[in-house]
Amino acid sequence: MTVLPRTAALLDHRLATAQREGRLPSVVAGLVRDGGLAWSGAVGTLDGRADGEPADADTQYRMGSITKTFVAVCVLRLRDAGRLDLTDHFEQHVPGSALGGVTVEQLLTHAAGTQAETDGPWWERTPGGDWDHLVGAGAGQRFRAGRRFHYSNVGYGALGRLLEVAHGTGWAEVVRAELLEPLGMTRTTTRPDGRAAQGLAVHPFADVLLREPEHDGGAMAPAGQLWTTVEDLARWATFLGGDTAGLLSADTLAEMCEPHHVVDEPGQPWTGAHGLGWQVWNVDGVRYAGHGGSMPGFLAGLRVRLDGGDGVVTLTNTTASPALKGLGDDLLEVLRTEEPPSVEPWSADGDPALLELVGTWHWGASTTTAKVVGEHLVLGEPGQGRGSRFAPVGADAWVGLDGYHTGEPLRVVRRADGTVSHLDLASFRFSRTPYAPDSDVPGGVDDLGWH
Repeated sequence: MTVLPRTAALLDHRLATAQREGRLPSVVAGLVRDGGLAWSGAVGTLDGRADGEPADADTQYRMGSITKTFVAVCVLRLRDAGRLDLTDHFEQHVPGSALGGVTVEQLLTHAAGTQAETDGPWWERTPGGDWDHLVGAGAGQRFRAGRRFHYSNVGYGALGRLLEVAHGTGWAEVVRAELLEPLGMTRTTTRPDGRAAQGLAVHPFADVLLREPEHDGGAMAPAGQLWTTVEDLARWATFLGGDTAGLLSADTLAEMCEPHHVVDEPGQPWTGAHGLGWQVWNVDGVRYAGHGGSMPGFLAGLRVRLDGGDGVVTLTNTTASPALKGLGDDLLEVLRTEEPPSVEPWSADGDPALLELVGTWHWGASTTTAKVVGEHLVLGEPGQGRGSRFAPVGADAWVGLDGYHTGEPLRVVRRADGTVSHLDLASFRFSRTPYAPDSDVPGGVDDLGWH
């Protein structure tokens, strides 16, 4: 789809406002919907000068830490191929470092306690050495593994090395062959290639610029090396929205977007968490996933609504500015306000055979209602108490998808004549009447009955 002219005008204006008020040398942005790029815009010039070359959708910017999401997907592909387990210790795959005792999952979720940065010079502004150099510098832990969320660039340097050992080639070659080429992301590279913005710092008190260095990060490159365009990054947003082109299963993508560790800031209410490589946000009950990125001279953002796939990407060539903080959310809000997502018409396509399961059920003296929505049996209200959806996994067998009952089995128990007697939900008995004696209630039913 392509947005309407009025919507495009509003989006262009919001982008231009951010560029001016945020004093951004240039900024590009894109919105994705229905699996494609619905709008993109660009304001400013590649070198920040009024007479410079204008930015456009084919201009490369450094994506910074969004690079980590590509590394994480490649690690999960190894897991899905049976070549590693997330509970494996790092040393099982990459021996000889101070990080050997942490697990792959802990590295992916920034819960390994690994130090945030290197011990040497500021790695983002200086050329990096190889893995042996990073290990030799004593890269290690600040906290006990599993204790807490602690964002770690060093941890993703380690995961990049894991990919290299597993595949026998550089991490960037793994990402290119397994993700970039199949997805058609031909303008995503490890170093600027062709039309690219100059990384710049804008003086905080004057309208003057300073060029930022560009280099190969070496062993730290997996933490933030990739360059991309708004069109390529939009394709990655559609990947996160579910269009994985068969490169990752829907179940694995959903697993990656589950919140594993809360991003806790003392004294602040938390709305963010970290999954397996992806950042996750819960804003007014709406779940988003994506990642931010920053490197000297560049800021980037990617955020996708997990309830429908609408997404936003932003790229700019400045080291620091508050302008990008709310820009993505604002652009998404313009899109949803001006052009609400399409609503799929209701149709009566239910299965009459499931009617015997719907209606009122009792767990002990409590009452709940079961209904069928699509292919799911819904017991109670998901998100309230122990309400959950259940997916069919066999004859009279279901598995929980939400909250307390996630992963728990629900079994339909039938009488000898084939009629439904009760539901067995992970040992809880749901009967049509409270404590029905014929429902095999654990502990039995008192002989006096209700009195």
